[in-house]
Amino acid sequence: MIRAVVGELAREPADAVVRPADAGLGPVGPAAAGLDEAGGARFAEQRRTTTPLEAGAAVVTGGGDLAAGFALHVIVVDERGAAGGDRIRRALVSAWQRAGDWQLRRIATPLVGAQGGPLTIAEAATLLVETFRDHGDAGLELVIVVEAADHEVVEAIVGRTRT
Repeated sequence: MIRAVVGELAREPADAVVRPADAGLGPVGPAAAGLDEAGGARFAEQRRTTTPLEAGAAVVTGGGDLAAGFALHVIVVDERGAAGGDRIRRALVSAWQRAGDWQLRRIATPLVGAQGGPLTIAEAATLLVETFRDHGDAGLELVIVVEAADHEVVEAIVGRTRT
């Protein structure tokens, strides 16, 4: 099941939250920065890495003080620069696989790749919906958390998957 809601990502009740990140698990975009602030010192400690990651990967860490117990970090920037649609797609597929492996049932996500990234709101929403539909476990629920101004566009894209 996929749905779009207007809300605050850090407060969305979920098993895990998707967090766009760079190769060192630093925040990419305002949604990730907001998660870092809300997650506090425990979250900062839980997301430390000593090995740079490649764009297209996804890793799971604890969620610190976030409403979600875990974070699914999708790597969208590495030493080669910002990822394009193909590597963002790969990172999302990896995130859905990790969610299944960790038995995370309810996932909250921002529009990965849209906030200051290479994708439009519609492209980011379509990528989330397509990858989740094609690669997410049947029992998973995806909640796309958006700003009010983006809700109508995202809801229309999500609605097309229900038919």
